[in-house]
Amino acid sequence: MRAQRRMWTTAAVTTAAVAGVLVFQGVTGTSGPDRDGRAADAKSAPVKPDVHRTALKTSSDGDSASLARRDTEPFSLLGVTWTDPAAQVTGSVEARTRSAATGEWTGWLPLDTEIDGRTETGRSGVRGTTEPRWVGPSDGVEVRVLAGDGARAGLPEGLRLDTVDPGGVTTPLAAEPAAFRVEETPSEEPTPGEEPPVTPPSEEPVEEPTGEPSPTPATETPAPPSPTPSTEPPTPSASPTTPTTSPSPTLPPAPPSTVPQPPIVSRAAWKADESLSTEAPDYLDQVKAVFVHHTAQTNAYSCADSAAIVRGLHTYHVQSNGWKDLGYNFIVDKCGTVFEGRKGGVDRPVMGAHTYGFNRDTAGIAVIGMYTDTSAATAATTSVARVAAWKLGQYKADPAGSVQLTAGANGNNMDHKKFVAGSQYAFPRISGHRDGFATECPGLSLYRQLPAIRSLAAGPVTGLTIASVTGANASGSTYYTQSKITVGWKATTPSAFVESYELLVGGKPVATVKGNVTSAPATLAAGKHSVQVRATHQSGKTSLSPAATVVADTAPPVFSTKPALTLRTGTVNSTAVPLTLTWKATDAASLKEVRLTAPVAKTYGPTTGSASHTAKPAKATAWKMTAYDRAGNTAAASVTGTPVILQESAAKKSGTWTTKSSGSYLGGKSYSSSTKGAALTWTFTGRSASWVVSRAATSGQAYVYVDGKKAATVDLKSSTTKYRQAIWTKSWSSSAKHTVKIVVVGTKGRPALTTDGLVYLK
Repeated sequence: MRAQRRMWTTAAVTTAAVAGVLVFQGVTGTSGPDRDGRAADAKSAPVKPDVHRTALKTSSDGDSASLARRDTEPFSLLGVTWTDPAAQVTGSVEARTRSAATGEWTGWLPLDTEIDGRTETGRSGVRGTTEPRWVGPSDGVEVRVLAGDGARAGLPEGLRLDTVDPGGVTTPLAAEPAAFRVEETPSEEPTPGEEPPVTPPSEEPVEEPTGEPSPTPATETPAPPSPTPSTEPPTPSASPTTPTTSPSPTLPPAPPSTVPQPPIVSRAAWKADESLSTEAPDYLDQVKAVFVHHTAQTNAYSCADSAAIVRGLHTYHVQSNGWKDLGYNFIVDKCGTVFEGRKGGVDRPVMGAHTYGFNRDTAGIAVIGMYTDTSAATAATTSVARVAAWKLGQYKADPAGSVQLTAGANGNNMDHKKFVAGSQYAFPRISGHRDGFATECPGLSLYRQLPAIRSLAAGPVTGLTIASVTGANASGSTYYTQSKITVGWKATTPSAFVESYELLVGGKPVATVKGNVTSAPATLAAGKHSVQVRATHQSGKTSLSPAATVVADTAPPVFSTKPALTLRTGTVNSTAVPLTLTWKATDAASLKEVRLTAPVAKTYGPTTGSASHTAKPAKATAWKMTAYDRAGNTAAASVTGTPVILQESAAKKSGTWTTKSSGSYLGGKSYSSSTKGAALTWTFTGRSASWVVSRAATSGQAYVYVDGKKAATVDLKSSTTKYRQAIWTKSWSSSAKHTVKIVVVGTKGRPALTTDGLVYLK
């Protein structure tokens, strides 16, 4: 392993004058309910945080510093600071801690060093610092600092560890993923699962600011988020004030926003210790843009601890960094809860300390967590978009637009774009910290979510589609109803951004509902209609869903051909006679199906017009049918038929016939003849008839006469022997008296004919 060199650099500070700022102590504007849904209590007692500071021991060559493993007072957040706010540690700063709950030590945890301590340079006691890291309840710590390889000088002076107990009961942190476990001895090669530390670009001048921190590239699994608060924006009310010796001039009313204010947990509700920051806030003329950040370097926290994390950040920024107050204007946790940051009024243009060189005319929104490799939760990005839209809406700014910002200091951003103090540069209205200076913040994954955040904030509503039409039946892309429907829809844009939805029929609104409602009823006149949903985003922009075609139909189907029964070929026995049921149903709009409800239940498609069934002989059977159209209208029809078996003995004979007995024959007997011209004649009154015979390889042919006219020649030959076969049928449109006569042809070599009788339908 090559020896690592360490250095620290100083940077010349260019501070832009903030002209025309108002100084007014204790105005915090309006705020929303706390995490438990309770309104912010002006009498809520603050929680007193506790900070402990321990100097690090620097090596004789100035290339490393450390704090030996030791017991500590309870703490949940830590960071390393040094005397010169313009200095940087270009190597690595790592700590490991002991859980107060389990007594187990973590692996080495990287502390990001991209904080630019000059954000509030000029104040007495401002220090250089790492990003504070939330570690959960702990009572032991060890620290090591190594200067970067190739550094020209050693580490900055005055290195110390600051541990913060934010007060209140906090939850032990979930086990960090393997990506944070590093070797005991620093090495040039990363350990498995760990990427090398991020170093500033080599071409970056050493005097340029580095900006806010970003996590070491590593993947961290977030704890399951708790439910996002669902409270509506609160009624404006004054928040508790902080005592001050400064005069309190009257501020003009805060400008109204074009969009609703999201719920915001006030400083009183997260129990800020206002005695930490007694200075008056500074005010800007307006907010032209917002910068998105990340903070606290872990996603494994519980959202129940978010208020404690905010108290820890507040304490660290004031008592460790030496800033006048919490640097960010707003803090958002992974569950989407928004916390008031720097005091002065959430609805006021309070100047924060979040983006060195671009604090003027901007606001800072920090998401608690580490988003280099892990995307921020939807609840968090939704809240960021809501806050940004509301804040920019106070100054009529389009969240999807861009704006010129004046640099307050020399520097460059992550894309190596150079900034010169006093010059103007174009920025998206919603930017990432890395757009302002060379920093990973807000993490590459969260940075890649900014376009979606801008879209949410600016509108219109996206992904709007009709999801359901209840009270109607769908056929392809068309819905059919009798009249009343309820249309349901969905959108990818969260309801918090939707002002209203309108249900349109034929392009005209028939119902209007609030943005958190996703269905509406309508009553349609008969005919075809185009149905759409129109969404109005809180920005005023509108969007339309694709149209759905809905046909309103109150006319029932029609049986244009009434149900009818006819006998068919097949096997006949004493309990079942084969027959065919026929019908034809139509509908002016769209026929859905036809159902047979008796004597059996069957369902047929709209184009089916016949079906094979069997019926018990000598019994009148009603066949009941119902036609359904797609709108739900119905029509009923039925037919009744009785199959009757006429045995062979009921026929009038001519020629020679012999009686054969077998259980395979109808009634146990049949007639057989090989005499050419032998005949049997049946007379009956009915509307359909079938001749029942036996078939075999030696069976011959027969002529069939109906009402004295030859109707068919039937060949009874079969490769297999079959009994009781209805081999020939004849039907009429109505019931009448008929005769059926069969005559033996006397086929050469196979003249025999065996008949079981005749079946007719009455």
